[in-house]
Amino acid sequence: QVQVMESGGGLVQAGGSLRLSCTASGSSFNINHMGWHRQVPGKERELVAKITSGGMTFYSDSVKGRFFVSLDNAKNTVYLQMTSLKPEDTDVYYCNAGVDEGIPGSNTNYWGQGTQVTVSS
Repeated sequence: QVQVMESGGGLVQAGGSLRLSCTASGSSFNINHMGWHRQVPGKERELVAKITSGGMTFYSDSVKGRFFVSLDNAKNTVYLQMTSLKPEDTDVYYCNAGVDEGIPGSNTNYWGQGTQVTVSS
């Protein structure tokens, strides 16, 4: 079993920055990828940014050039540096960890509880 814990959300003014952190913990697993999704109540959860253990990154079009994802493999921790924040970035941000639990080539997804990001205009 893997636990995923986020931190770093909060309230910021438009144009400001925030950094989210997320750590995966447990026993006997390897990170395949980690990333961030966001969800407004009543809407589907959407991918914001993702990074593989090899360092390949993916971003949604709405955040490209403003958000930057990084992964510390030694700490099983993913970061999301959010800059030039806009009111429409207000959302609950969920961390996702895709791991193999001792079975090479497998992937199981674990989710954090979510952290609120609010951008005021």
